[in-house]
Amino acid sequence: MKIKFLAVAVGIAMCGASAILHAEGNPRAGKDKAAACNSCHGDNGNSMAPNFPKLAQQHASYLAKQLLAFKSGARNDPMMSAMALPLSDGDMADIAAYYAAQKISANAMPVLPPPDEDEDEDEQPAAAPVKSKSVPELIAQGSDLYRNGDRQREVSACIACHGPFGEGNQPAAFPALFSQHADYLIKALTDFKTGARGNTSENMMHMIARKMTDEEIRAVAYHISMMK
Repeated sequence: MKIKFLAVAVGIAMCGASAILHAEGNPRAGKDKAAACNSCHGDNGNSMAPNFPKLAQQHASYLAKQLLAFKSGARNDPMMSAMALPLSDGDMADIAAYYAAQKISANAMPVLPPPDEDEDEDEQPAAAPVKSKSVPELIAQGSDLYRNGDRQREVSACIACHGPFGEGNQPAAFPALFSQHADYLIKALTDFKTGARGNTSENMMHMIARKMTDEEIRAVAYHISMMK
């Protein structure tokens, strides 16, 4: 039953991928063209800021597809849309090829955010607070969700599209996820969940993320960030 459910989910995603770029880019030319991207994504695609995604070792097909989406307006981001607008298809292919040829960096162990300090210190909680899970506990939870999903709530296993090691699927332009910043993954999943990104009925990531709890999003993001 689980295998059948995952197969259907993959089939939906494959049908939705209608304009994947297969052009072979020139990494050497792409290095010069990517100079404007360095301030956010790093000299070699390994961004230092955890809220900006790492682009190193990402599939060229996925990167080119995202640049095209930013340029066309299919994906909205004021900064990225402006950056992509003047790029030709050849420019996109070259930039994507450059980042695909770089090696992604490993991450340090995630650190839990500080507790919410908005509560009035003089106000007594109505009930005893629930003990937060530790980082290792969250990583273990994320590992289980990544590999097995949650059939009861129809949350697909990430492994179905992104592979057992987070390597993604280049022909289908499913992105590699391993060693990505946890903060960026949390934001991306939250945006899918709220509809800020991919708010269409056929978008598989929107359908999956909207059924995930905030804790599950953090757990799977922590697990993926530790994959190498």
